[in-house]
Amino acid sequence: MARTTTDILKEAILLERRGKEFYSAVAEKSDSKSARQIFEMMAKEEEQHIKYLSVQFAHYSRTNEFQSVGKVEEDADEEIAMQVLSEAFKKEVGAASFEAAAISAAIDFETRAVKLYSDRAKESTDQNERDMYTMLANWEMGHQKSLHNLSESLKEDIWNDNNFWPF
Repeated sequence: MARTTTDILKEAILLERRGKEFYSAVAEKSDSKSARQIFEMMAKEEEQHIKYLSVQFAHYSRTNEFQSVGKVEEDADEEIAMQVLSEAFKKEVGAASFEAAAISAAIDFETRAVKLYSDRAKESTDQNERDMYTMLANWEMGHQKSLHNLSESLKEDIWNDNNFWPF
């Protein structure tokens, strides 16, 4: 059975809510200050996505149309903050820690979101809907990339620190 536009919007909002709850829970449980900050930042991003999608959902429910995406600017300060926090994070946690496992799970969350949004952008015949899902996919790809880089860096550190290299 084909999913309706409303089904996709509901799935997107639920996915974002789950991500927010996950990031908030990890932030709360972490003993690492930088990990808390990273996950709190991620939770705030997911909250922005929830609000954005909720506005689109309400508008679509009333009008059967999507609002124009408009201009969405990346927050350069956030990217710099993530880089700085990532360095502190690597010093505070190990590659096999709770926080590192949470990073791995977070990558999976972001991957699912990218797939949902990318797939829907390709399927959509409505330009505003396509633009919205493309923007969201790109936003989530940024998260995915940052988390992936952090995970890879942690792996490199553990391999170097423990002489795991096979040569």
